[in-house]
Amino acid sequence: MTPMRSISSIIIRTPLKRALALLLALALLPAAGLAEFLTDTGIHMGIISVSTTQVNPLTPVEREFMSLTDLMYEGLIYLDDNYRPQPCLCERFATSPNGQTWFFYLREGITFHDGTPLTANDVVATAQEILRLAENGEGRYQTLKYFITSIEASDSRTVVVKTGRVNYGFLYAMNFPVLKASEVQAANPVGTGAYYLDFFEPGVYMLLSAYLGWWQNIPENRQILVNFFSTNRELISAYEYSNVDAVLTRAITAAQYRSGVSSYNIDYRTTQLETLLMNNHASELADVNVRQAIRYMIDMDDLVNNVYYGMVTRTDTPLIPGTWTYWNSDLRQEFNRQKANELLDAAGWDHFTESTAGNQVRTRVVNGKQANLHLRFYVYEEQDNSVRVEVANRISDALLEVGVECTVETITYKEAAEKLKAGSYDLCLAAFNIDFTPDPGYMLISGNTANYTRYRSSEMDSLIQNKLRKAMDETEYAQALYEIQNLFWQDCPLVCLYYRNGAILTRQMFTDARDVREPEVLRGIETFRR
Repeated sequence: MTPMRSISSIIIRTPLKRALALLLALALLPAAGLAEFLTDTGIHMGIISVSTTQVNPLTPVEREFMSLTDLMYEGLIYLDDNYRPQPCLCERFATSPNGQTWFFYLREGITFHDGTPLTANDVVATAQEILRLAENGEGRYQTLKYFITSIEASDSRTVVVKTGRVNYGFLYAMNFPVLKASEVQAANPVGTGAYYLDFFEPGVYMLLSAYLGWWQNIPENRQILVNFFSTNRELISAYEYSNVDAVLTRAITAAQYRSGVSSYNIDYRTTQLETLLMNNHASELADVNVRQAIRYMIDMDDLVNNVYYGMVTRTDTPLIPGTWTYWNSDLRQEFNRQKANELLDAAGWDHFTESTAGNQVRTRVVNGKQANLHLRFYVYEEQDNSVRVEVANRISDALLEVGVECTVETITYKEAAEKLKAGSYDLCLAAFNIDFTPDPGYMLISGNTANYTRYRSSEMDSLIQNKLRKAMDETEYAQALYEIQNLFWQDCPLVCLYYRNGAILTRQMFTDARDVREPEVLRGIETFRR
């Protein structure tokens, strides 16, 4: 095979008028036709993208697209394969004795893609833009507002941050992508990453080329050509017919493709945590015995293998399995009808009657009147998660086996959000988009806006606020997380089911990362040697 020239090298080596003509021709060329310009060290990929019109990483609108911007932009901090914060654009970081002030010292010699040197002012400007967006509830990195009290540059290479959260988790909040100060609101700002934006036609294609001035090394894969598709059917068909070398997808149909000699199926973990929320203020669910009984009636093996076809990462708590943050308990969610019956009997739901639907339903006497154990069960669908209704129906059918009757109703996301906020539900299948920082306080602290279960525990509040959020080293932080997860398991305010997985279908292995996760799905593509 004759090596193909890169588009960028063609443009650089041609006279200006010819270069402009070539640019125009390329802009009119179908995306598939661009593949001929790839070098033999390039890779041709496909993803779903229908609404992204700019690449600014602070305001993404599509999940898969973030895997591309992650290759163009870098943060002060990155998370390694063990999910631990490590220096990236900064060469080191330090904190004051009281933990309220952090210092980040930038590496020397780092430049943006346009050759401009990276300075502390760029970091400050980016953080301030994130905070501005957060005031309006916008942007990917909104939680930064909970961590940063002030941020400034003490000199060109030193960033000084004051924080109200004096704990180890603060470092996770500092992994936001750093943009050039003058371009923080630009549609396509320059970055410092391994690749720069060569061409971009929204909804059609994108070409990323290796940044030869990258501070780490020259990327092994010199170009990444990406075709955009509007449906998963089109995306996977393009892979089947070898129109692309690799695709990223969260479609469950990707489970049918198994790794072989010439093709690979690489799972990646998304940030989407699927849960069964239980309204702890509902009279039927106020008793922890009932909530635990419901947990025992969820057949996880059935849901994972027969609904999601393995495209999930099981979890028993809000933390991420396989990382240092996850508890070390032998306890694990299991399907156990006998234990569920025992717990429901212990909660006083120890008699049965026939409901209007003809089902045998548990009853008890409340204020002198017979009450049936009947629950309102809501579920909302998403474009890329059309099986959630099936999950709800399977859980409902299982609960009926022990006398818990549910009315499953499919509603819109907006309707679900309103019901959760108002507390007008009993059960609800809902997903959380988990933040980088391992801190489940958003869903567990009494009165927090995302505590949709109305769970209240002074012990849990104290563990999070007085122990976790005051732990300054990893060991103390991990111990607090373990205690929080143990209490979570005992109190069972909600059931954590699994993190959704996506799949990379590829004919070329391009990463040796052990923890392939969102949004750094393509992490390692710049250094991997085939």
